[in-house]
This record gives sequence, C-alpha cells and structure tokens, in this order.
Amino acid sequence: MKKTHLIALYTIAHKEIRRFTRIWIQTLIPPVITTSLYFLIFGHVIGSRIGTMQGYQYMNYIVPGLILMSVIQHSYSNVSSSFYSTKFQHSIEELLIAPVPNWIILTGFVIGGMARGLLVGLIVACVTFFFTHITVQHIWIAIAIACLTSLLFSLAGFTNAMLAKSFDDISIIPTFVLSPLIYLGGVFFSIHLLPDFWYRLSLANPILHMVNAFRYGIIGSSDVPVITAFLIVTAAIVILLSINLVMMERGTGLKS
Repeated sequence: MKKTHLIALYTIAHKEIRRFTRIWIQTLIPPVITTSLYFLIFGHVIGSRIGTMQGYQYMNYIVPGLILMSVIQHSYSNVSSSFYSTKFQHSIEELLIAPVPNWIILTGFVIGGMARGLLVGLIVACVTFFFTHITVQHIWIAIAIACLTSLLFSLAGFTNAMLAKSFDDISIIPTFVLSPLIYLGGVFFSIHLLPDFWYRLSLANPILHMVNAFRYGIIGSSDVPVITAFLIVTAAIVILLSINLVMMERGTGLKS
C-alpha cells in the first residue's frame, strides 16, 4: 500500500471514529440503557417464569443474542448515516476527485462502523456482568463471528447509503428488514420450540446463524451448525464487498 493511500485510509477511519466518540452520550450510552431494560424485563421478569432454555438459565441464554444485536444495529447505522451525510453535504465530491482508490474510501467507512459496533458490543457485554455471570466457552469463535458480523453489516450500511436518496431511505431497512430478522433470529428463543414449518423457514434467516454461532462461542449452545454461520457470513461479505466496489466504480448514487 502506498504511503498516500495509508494516510488517506487513516484519515477517513480516524474521522469516522472521532465522529461517534465525540457524541458518546448519544452513540454509546443508549445501548447500555436499552440492554439493561431487556435484562430487567426479559431476563428477570419473564425469565424467572420461563426458567431454562435448552438447559441454560434464560438470562444466560439471551445474553449472546443481545450483544450481537447491538453489534449489528450500530455497525449498520454508523456507516449508513455517516456515508449518506457525506453525500447529502456534498463532501463526498472531495473524496471522489482525490487520488484515492474506491476501496480505500470503502475501507475507511467500514472501519468506523466496525469500531462503533464492536465497542458497543463490548460495553453491552460488560453490562451483562451486573445481571449474570457467564464463563465464555469458546472465546475465539465468539470474537471471530462478532468481527465478521460487524464487517458484514458495515458493508450493508454502506450499500444502503449508496442507494439512499433521502434520510427516510436510511431508516427503512433497519425498521422493516433488520429489526424483524433480528427479533426472529433466535435472540430470545430457541427455534426448536417452533412448529416444523416455521422452524424450516427460520433457517433461511442469516442472522439466526450468526446469533447461534455467537451463542456457541459464549455459552457453548447452538441450534445450527457453527460452520454454516461462518460460511454464510463470509459469502455475504464477499458479495456485498463486490457490489459496493462496483457501485462506487459506476458512481451509483454519487454522481446523479
């Protein structure tokens, strides 16, 4: 990598990280409050009545899903909102005319999204120690799937921002696509409790595989093969990476 490219990458990534850390009260504190409410309502109130799920205390069972849910939401929203803001303010034009390859621009924004997603995930994980105690079973699997998931949804956020024509377009995907997939992705329940039809349909939800792989890394339990989750995430990353680079090369949503 050329020195100029390295400087450009560092500058974009640093700007993205500074953007959300500068307003940490808005970007890092709300997930803590939301997660605490989930633990109080689902963990203590409902969990005390459910008892166990797949042989684990219900509180412990939902912890991995809540952590990964935070990683997904914040990785996605950071890149989608930031890159669209760059388009809206026309500052993207400065990047387009600069002697910087498209993959450097993409990587810089993705690093910012991953930094926020993983940092929020780490904060949420620390919050869980106030509610329950968990011994991590397979830490490297948990770290790997968290990083890959963050990378995937950072790329997805970039795709959304590329195609968005208004700020409303930024909120449509998280509201009508991401949220249903997350809540139906086994965060709060095991898919083995579902009827056969809904069980098979749930297997088509990619987030289900990510949540279960992360749960396997944390508590050692998974409803699906862990290797399948890694294959799905890796394939999706390659596809989205290719799509984003092609769209940037064509100037989709940038030069219109």
